[in-house]
Amino acid sequence: MKLSKQHSMYESEHTLFIKALKEKNPGIEAGQQQGRALLWDRPPVSLDEQERQLASAVKQQAYVYQNKV
Repeated sequence: MKLSKQHSMYESEHTLFIKALKEKNPGIEAGQQQGRALLWDRPPVSLDEQERQLASAVKQQAYVYQNKV
């Protein structure tokens, strides 16, 4: 199904808003990339490090709020 030329150039209100926001604040994408790097883009963890982290984890009891008997 081929869309007409009229519909191929359509941009939603959301798209127009984002474009206007980026034009008004050109540094917004750099800030987004810094935030992403802070939370998501981390270097890979070696298998030895993963094993060490698992071995050093403290076991949690089945029901957290129950007193130890």
